[in-house]
Amino acid sequence: MKKRNLLMLILAGFISLSLSACGEKSAEKTELTVFAAASMTETLTELGSKYMEANENVTIVFNFDSSGTLKTQIQEGADADIFISAGQKQMNQLDITASAEVNADGSDFVLEGTRFDILENKVALAVPKGNPAGINSYDALIAGLKNGSAMLAMGNSDVPVGQYTQKILWHYELSEENLASAGVITYCSNVKEVTTQVSEAAVDCGIIYQTDAFSAGLTVVDTADAGMCGQVIYPAAVMKSSKNADAAKAFLEYLTTAEADAVFENVGFTPMA
Repeated sequence: MKKRNLLMLILAGFISLSLSACGEKSAEKTELTVFAAASMTETLTELGSKYMEANENVTIVFNFDSSGTLKTQIQEGADADIFISAGQKQMNQLDITASAEVNADGSDFVLEGTRFDILENKVALAVPKGNPAGINSYDALIAGLKNGSAMLAMGNSDVPVGQYTQKILWHYELSEENLASAGVITYCSNVKEVTTQVSEAAVDCGIIYQTDAFSAGLTVVDTADAGMCGQVIYPAAVMKSSKNADAAKAFLEYLTTAEADAVFENVGFTPMA
């Protein structure tokens, strides 16, 4: 065999082995676990599917629940690459750079330099189909709570939507304890449960996010302004315990693209990043 032909065979074999090795490398799978507020279920599920279609080696597993529950799970050792909260408080309780008044335990779960505010939402007053109780504003709700004619569904105090609702009640100088004792409030563990209560007309109205109302096809009769409950800002961050920090950063970057913005805006989110 001529030397040139021998060299070509050797080179061909080397290329074949290299391509095989590259193929094995490219076939390596990365699984990202994303802990996200329940109010993001529809949008993140859609965006996750789009991202995985474009990045075949990445699998995204979502855990949707109240931000308070997710925060506790992370503190207790649950594997999470990314956390997206519906409120700053829950993220602050995991961030060592946050005030000690909020992060009293000195929890240090947020990967430095990865936290940012990704979205803004609105706290909405939603009613069942046909609005049987005729509640058309927060003022009307307050009047109904005072005279006992309205039944309100709200989130528990450990979840952001419940905390925003408490602020609205405080804004109107109402005692939540007295209202609960009067039987005009029913509590839910997360915003999706509140949404379900309203959808099934088990209550006269519920305070949820406008994005959840949109997804559930509910009528929003009023939204709270910043003076009533503050801004509803969603922070996002990679967790220090992530074994796939670069992949997690890449997914969060994708969530700030024009494609992602369009999905968020379609249901009522306002992108901030």
